[in-house]
Amino acid sequence: MTFDRPAARLATRLAFLVAGFGVACWAPLVPFAKQRLGVDDGVLGLLLLCLGLGSVIAMVITGALSARYGSKPIIVAAGFGLAVVLPFLTVVSTPLTLGIALLAFGASLGSLDVAMNIHAIDVERAEGRPLMSGFHALFSIGGFAGSMVMTFLLSMHIGPLESTLLCAVLMLGAIAFARSRLIETAHAKEGPLFVAPRGIVLVLAGLTAITFLVEGALLDWSALLITGAGLVAAAQGGVGYMIFSVAMTAGRLGGDAVTARVGDRAMVFWGGWVAMGGFVVLLTAPSAAIAMAGFLLIGLGASNVVPVLFRQAGSQRAMPSALAVVAITTTGYAGNLVGPAGVGFVANGVGLPGAFWMLAALLCLVPCCARLVTAKRSQVDLS
Repeated sequence: MTFDRPAARLATRLAFLVAGFGVACWAPLVPFAKQRLGVDDGVLGLLLLCLGLGSVIAMVITGALSARYGSKPIIVAAGFGLAVVLPFLTVVSTPLTLGIALLAFGASLGSLDVAMNIHAIDVERAEGRPLMSGFHALFSIGGFAGSMVMTFLLSMHIGPLESTLLCAVLMLGAIAFARSRLIETAHAKEGPLFVAPRGIVLVLAGLTAITFLVEGALLDWSALLITGAGLVAAAQGGVGYMIFSVAMTAGRLGGDAVTARVGDRAMVFWGGWVAMGGFVVLLTAPSAAIAMAGFLLIGLGASNVVPVLFRQAGSQRAMPSALAVVAITTTGYAGNLVGPAGVGFVANGVGLPGAFWMLAALLCLVPCCARLVTAKRSQVDLS
């Protein structure tokens, strides 16, 4: 494969950056949307389900189209769509119109998530060296930047619409710059374009979904969690997710080097326990400072779990590696975007803190499965 490798790396990083930035811009807007519409947690959960539904549908279609025609056109279209829809999330005034806007926002985000990961795999394979943690670090940097910029603009009493318009301009510029630098590849001329995960890939997909579910819950519900507990004011609700994003960034920037030193198994095992410990700190925090320490631990612990799972998907032999990556990407990001809707339903019955305790329990599966997903037998078909 011949292409300008530095330019392709930059374009891939920009795609991850835009995705993280765009989704993080939504996090501080959730309390404003809830207040504007006057809905409870259950209705808000249904609205978030629209976001997830659009994402899942788009992911399945994107996996097929990227496998056949390449990821470049999808990255460009989805990136532009994400930027264009974002401001509409601040002006719609009924649950129906917000649901439609979230459906479109989720479709753009889901398409971008799948296509950029496929593009990243192409670039990494052509380079012949590990790059995935670094690419995912740019998603975290985007999350930090989006939360920081949006929280800052709202704190300066700039309206939500004006704030999102400014952010949308930045996103459009980044995608326009990356467009000519993305590589054009097609993965499959014949054969299936999507295969349901099986064998060890099913386990990898499940753990990816759990890890991304946690991240999605923090994105959509952490502001309500800490503002509802009286730890911070509404305008500063995005601070927790911002700290989580900083921790994810720090962990992923050095992730390849650390994993090479301690191994994939230790990274998944200890990372899972650290992240779960962060939930305990967050949910028992008597002050904002301690709650922020919980966000820090969750981010550090979870930072490199997903890159390791992607690496294992590429090396397993239960199914073709390209289809395995598409399968766990789709399943993982479905957890990120569909799962938070489930948090809303649970929160409506047992309260938001209770829902977060259930997330912590679910996260226990990650370290418990560390040996299985990194064992030599993951190289053979376990189905």
